[in-house]
Amino acid sequence: MTQQQKERWFEVAPGIRRCTIAVTERMQQILVELDQGARLPEHRHPHEQITYLITGRLRFFIDGTAREVGPGETVAISGNVPHAVEVLEASHAIDTFSPPREDLLAQDAGG
Repeated sequence: MTQQQKERWFEVAPGIRRCTIAVTERMQQILVELDQGARLPEHRHPHEQITYLITGRLRFFIDGTAREVGPGETVAISGNVPHAVEVLEASHAIDTFSPPREDLLAQDAGG
């Protein structure tokens, strides 16, 4: 991994990192690396989110309902719905947001 690639990665929570890989006016994709045992606390945002799991195993909690996903599976989360994640196995995922997450874009820009 080059230094420039390392600088594009940001910690989301302990053991969870993200890197923006594509942005348009209406969508944003990020690559997410998740270490086994990590947890993303419950949160919500107005953006719609689709998560595609590349490798590993995750347990999502979406509006209080648990759902385990494995490689090749997808989870869709409507805007403003509370959700959290437990990392059951080291994982890689692609998150797509619509519209783009202003907070993540500001972080990418160094702001």
